[in-house]
Amino acid sequence: MKRLIVMLLLLVFSALAQAHKPSDSYLAVKVESGRIEGQWDIALRDLEYAIGLDADGNGEITWGELSARHTQLAAYALARLQVSSADVACTLQATDHLVDRHSDGAYAVILFAADCPAAGSLKIRYGLFFELDPTHRGLARIEAGGVTQTAVFGPERAEQSFNLETPSLPEQIVAYVREGVWHIWIGFDHVLFLLSLLLPAVFLREAGRWVPAQRFKPVFWDVLRVVTAFTVAHSITLSLAALEIIALPSRLVESVIAASVVFAALNNLYPLVNERRWLMAFVFGLIHGFGFASVLTDLGLPRDALVSSLFGFNVGVELGQLTIVAVFLPLAFALRGTRFYSRVVFAGGSVLVAILAAIWLAERALDIKLLS
Repeated sequence: MKRLIVMLLLLVFSALAQAHKPSDSYLAVKVESGRIEGQWDIALRDLEYAIGLDADGNGEITWGELSARHTQLAAYALARLQVSSADVACTLQATDHLVDRHSDGAYAVILFAADCPAAGSLKIRYGLFFELDPTHRGLARIEAGGVTQTAVFGPERAEQSFNLETPSLPEQIVAYVREGVWHIWIGFDHVLFLLSLLLPAVFLREAGRWVPAQRFKPVFWDVLRVVTAFTVAHSITLSLAALEIIALPSRLVESVIAASVVFAALNNLYPLVNERRWLMAFVFGLIHGFGFASVLTDLGLPRDALVSSLFGFNVGVELGQLTIVAVFLPLAFALRGTRFYSRVVFAGGSVLVAILAAIWLAERALDIKLLS
């Protein structure tokens, strides 16, 4: 049992330096009368890692440095995107290069086009960055006949087909359910905030100290209140942000999310909020929702497709969150009376989380890099 919980902690902490918005690209394809026109937004930070764009090594990618590599950039990217119609491959050609800014930084924009046989279906094979980063996702928007479809490409679903005449709404929703599950699992700041709230759930506060809870039922109901409050809160702001009703600066959102992790972890060591941790989960959950929404808002979906994608993504986030709780809580309850849990997992884990989150806070608030 102890080995299992140690392995889970190591898996989490081994990837903590990557606690930023996951690697995504945004692919928009429009099909009309045998002609395909597309736009592909790819993060400059990912391209720098893959092919190197910063010629002078000063840590900044200028337009001059980017434009000098346009030919190589287009060749690299388009070689990893295959489109076919009626089983005939469509030869993609870059038509222009731009730069745009998304919630997590600057993106190179490749405009491309191709002549394809007019058909009722389209097949896309996506392979960008998978050999370098298996967590990378391609978020796609396909427009045809006035209808928008969405898809998420990953190593396990690199090739997908789209019915341009009768699109499948359930398939689109399922794709974003998967993306929501994946997003919460690799969103380490969100996971650590949740775990920081769960760590003291198997304890009671008596005479200024933590003591093991005797019964599982009160622990279960306490966790249910915390998780429900967090879920309701981030669902509210995820919806408001994705529907572009409320918008907050990404840097502010990410900084407050890091601060929430610091506060939750330190609250375990020096309790300021004990009886109403569900309220803390709700308040900070409102900010976490804006972080979740960045994936959907950056995709720029029309309102009709956004609603279905929002629903699927939110369901996926909740399923991923419940999986974490279902794995962690029984282990924590079984070990609650041991020195291993109280000293190593609870106290040591809270200290480590607070330190790491403080580093994230400094990086995000001051726009500096401390962790490689």
